[in-house]
Order: sequence, then structure tokens, then C-alpha cells
Amino acid sequence: MLKFFAVSTDSLAGFSSRISAFVALTKPRVVSLIVFTAVIGMFLATPGMVPAQILLAATLGIALVAGAAAAVNCLVEQGIDARMQRTSWRPLPRGELTPLETVVFAGVMGGFGLWVLAHFVNPLTMWLTLATFVGYAVVYTVILKPLTPQNIVIGGASGAMPPVLGWAAVTGEVTTEALLLFLIIFAWTPPHFWSLALYRTEDYARAGVPMLPVTHGKEYTRLQVLLYTLILFAVSLLPFAYGMGGALYLAAAVILGLVYLAYAVRIHAAYSDSLARACFRYSIVYLAALFAALLVDHYLAL
Repeated sequence: MLKFFAVSTDSLAGFSSRISAFVALTKPRVVSLIVFTAVIGMFLATPGMVPAQILLAATLGIALVAGAAAAVNCLVEQGIDARMQRTSWRPLPRGELTPLETVVFAGVMGGFGLWVLAHFVNPLTMWLTLATFVGYAVVYTVILKPLTPQNIVIGGASGAMPPVLGWAAVTGEVTTEALLLFLIIFAWTPPHFWSLALYRTEDYARAGVPMLPVTHGKEYTRLQVLLYTLILFAVSLLPFAYGMGGALYLAAAVILGLVYLAYAVRIHAAYSDSLARACFRYSIVYLAALFAALLVDHYLAL
């Protein structure tokens, strides 16, 4: 009896470990930010509430396809991940999952996500989501990342798509407002990732990834972080200028942006790894708070 109980416990622990490995493939923290901005896009696209079917189906579909893209990224970069301290814990480098299991997992999850979008949302959202998947999993991961230090700038277009997907899910079209949301994330991506790359330069160099501080040096990268943060500050004001947001959003954009600029100025003038790490963490808070402020302003104006 005790032996049976021990075997059952071991089996349960093994099953739980494999589930955790598959979940890790989807990069849940990254996907949560993707889903958050997509949902914000849905709510901003309508003066009222988003229909429950659209909200649930679009959220599920976008999350599944984003998770599948992350899994493909892990598959393609398993060799790089194994050489980097930041990513060596992932399931593929540790041998917890096989490439075949990853391919099947990503295919089933991504395919089901696209099916949900096509049947319960609309074809435009499905096609845009598929294009985003290809942009991240193929264009960025396979082509751009190992080829050019501008990988983040060019590949950032895929990462900036979630609010556009959310907007298209509700309206069935892509409007100027959706493109403004796209521009915010597109401008946010370079300083966000380059602040990470600054304190992980040795990691990227060891893995042979041509990130900007590896190819052009940390001083040049610090300048680029500052310049792109200035661009981001200007772009973040566009929703107010266009009439998407009011005084509340403007105040939030200015305050959040000035704090981000303060980080960028300090990184440029008096760099330290701890400062770059703090800037990277703040960039995530910044984006979430900025989109949340736009949403609150949107409903207060009704």
C-alpha cells in the first residue's frame, strides 16, 4: 500500500513537472503583457462594453497564439538559451522537453487559437494574429535576431501588434487610433530591451547574439536608450493630441514619461548595471500604467 502511494505521488509530481515545463515554454509573463494590451485595445475600440463572446474568444485566441510563438522562439533559440545565464533554466536547454514535443505543443496551441479567432471573432483578427506570429517566430527569431543589432527595432513591429489585434477584434478594422497604440509599443520596445541588454551584455556576447551593446558598445547603446525614450515620450502624447485621451491621460503620460526619461538620462550619464535593471523593470510598469490610464480616461469621458 505504501509502495503504491509512493509511486502515485512520484507520478503526480512528474506530471506536474511536465505541465510546468510546457507552461514555461509559453513565457507567461511576456504573454500576460501581450494579453493586457490586447484587452485594453478591445475596450478602447468601443464606447460601451465589449461583447462577452468577443472579449473571451479574442483574449483566449490571442493568448494561445502568443504562447505558441513563444514556444517556437524557445525551440529555435535552445542553443542560445543554453549558453545564457538568463535563459539556461528553460525546459529545452535542461532537457525537460524534446523538440518534437515543443513543435506539437506549439502547433496544436497556435492552430486552436487561430481557429477560435476565425470562428468566434472575425477573419481580420485571425489573419493579423497569424501575421504577428510569423513576424515574431520567423522574421524576428530566425532572421533578424542573429543577423542585425537592429533586431529589436525592426522586430518590434510584431510586439507592438496586440492592441491592434484587440481593436480589430471589436471593430473588424484597423483605424488611426489602433495605429497610435501600435506606435507607443513600437517606440517603447528598443529602450525596454536595450536596458536589459546593457546589464546582460556578457550573456549575449557569449551566446553570439548581435545585440546593440555587443556590436556597438555600451556607451552607444546608452545614448540610444535616451534617444528612443525621448521618442517614446513624444509618441505617448499622440493619443491626447488626436483626441483619444483627455486630461487624465495627459497627466499620466507626462508623469510616467518624465520618470522614464529620468532613468534614461541617468543611464546615459552615470551608468550602472543596477540602474539598467531598475530601468528595465520600470519600463514594464510604465507601459502597463500608461495603457491603464488611457482606459480609465476613456470610460470617464463617456
